[in-house]
Amino acid sequence: MGVLYRPEVGAIADVIPFCRDGVFHLFYLHDHRDPARFGPGVPWRLLQTRDFVHFEDRGVVIPTGPVGSQDQWIFTGCVVEHAGRFHIFYTGHNHHLPPVGRPAEAIMHAVSDDLVNWQKDELFAPLFAPPGYERDDWRDPFVLWNAEEQCWWMLLAARITAQPSNPRPSGVTALLTSNDLMHWQLRQPLYAPNLFYTHECPDLFRIGDWWYLVFSEFSDRHTTRYRMSRSIRGPWLAPPDDELDTPAFYAAKTAQRDGERFLFGWLASRENCSDSGKWQWGGDLVVHQIIQQPDGRLTVKMPQSIAASFGQIRPVQPRPVLGQWEVSGNAVRGGRVDGRSVLALGELPDTCLIDMQLTLEAATREAGIALRADPEKHGRWHEIRIEPHKNRIVLDRRSPHSRTRPFDLERHCRLQPGAPIHLRIVVDGTCVVVYVNNAVAMSGRAYESFGTGWGLFVNEGSARCELSLRTR
Repeated sequence: MGVLYRPEVGAIADVIPFCRDGVFHLFYLHDHRDPARFGPGVPWRLLQTRDFVHFEDRGVVIPTGPVGSQDQWIFTGCVVEHAGRFHIFYTGHNHHLPPVGRPAEAIMHAVSDDLVNWQKDELFAPLFAPPGYERDDWRDPFVLWNAEEQCWWMLLAARITAQPSNPRPSGVTALLTSNDLMHWQLRQPLYAPNLFYTHECPDLFRIGDWWYLVFSEFSDRHTTRYRMSRSIRGPWLAPPDDELDTPAFYAAKTAQRDGERFLFGWLASRENCSDSGKWQWGGDLVVHQIIQQPDGRLTVKMPQSIAASFGQIRPVQPRPVLGQWEVSGNAVRGGRVDGRSVLALGELPDTCLIDMQLTLEAATREAGIALRADPEKHGRWHEIRIEPHKNRIVLDRRSPHSRTRPFDLERHCRLQPGAPIHLRIVVDGTCVVVYVNNAVAMSGRAYESFGTGWGLFVNEGSARCELSLRTR
């Protein structure tokens, strides 16, 4: 049984989380990926969970509109509670409308008394992009109560219309305000850095003295980033590492329970289920827990409920393949100063949690974990590679003589020579999610199988490792 949620048909796209009475209500965009069977459009479905492991699917809660309607595609939005009722503000999207002179996107409204049964609000006047904004990029409303100004705020992913001095439209986080959730007034953008094509899926929250603005951009990196400020009005400062995961993890939004905040995004699939396929929109649900550091920076770690779901210990079977190795139970040590060392570790379950403490000795160039490997063909595998000389961790595919590198996902890590590196690795089918030192996440895919095993490798140096393997 897998741990990363994906619908039986199609893929999970943008997740809109809302927590009430200890239950996370995860509204999500359901891409059937089968218009011939299900018709065009994308509806909202609802998952309910307490632990990110067990889910109840409540079905479609906001259906697509009829062909030709503004909301034939129900894109991202938000959920808020006010005066005993629940409100969804969502994006009504139809890319067939611009050729007939109508905007592709508008902000629309639905209401509910129980979070499960929703009615589209026919009295709500859809909000279209005003002059000065690109009319077909006006989406992803995020609404919150601003206690300082005693009004509602709505943030939007938008773009300023191109001007002679700036011929390329600039992405901004637009801002509207309201006193009643029905009538909205445009204000100056909350965040307009002239850096990104657009800022999708904005999310704004406070922890202690800091405000955080989370957004996903598809300019050069196509990734989820964040900014931080002492004031809800900004200025919005970039931390040293502003990415919350790799470009394979996208459209992430947050929700809080009992003082803990979690980040919900999707791990993209690839076309034709191939390592060389293009990244697709949507995939599998990935949840990180957000941790605020003393200096205000945000890091992420695996939620404890997910780690605890892997309760069955599986034996590790170390067997030297290359180099010199010392083995004592689940503790191993080995390497070679002028080449590669490989230690086979037995069979790799389809869904599992690898937990390990890895210490690279002085001047070691690389070390890591080989996945989907045949130990006798020590050069063909997917690998999680630690590179201390570059202060990074990489998810890659090693296949000698290949002229293409199908992917090269990486995350910056501060790696101190000789300091233990704690790795937690969830493997769930083709999904791989890595946590480094309970602070850095790296999510990606590993489709092709070169074998059914896994192992440890060290390149030009030596390493010590204590490891365990668990299943559900």
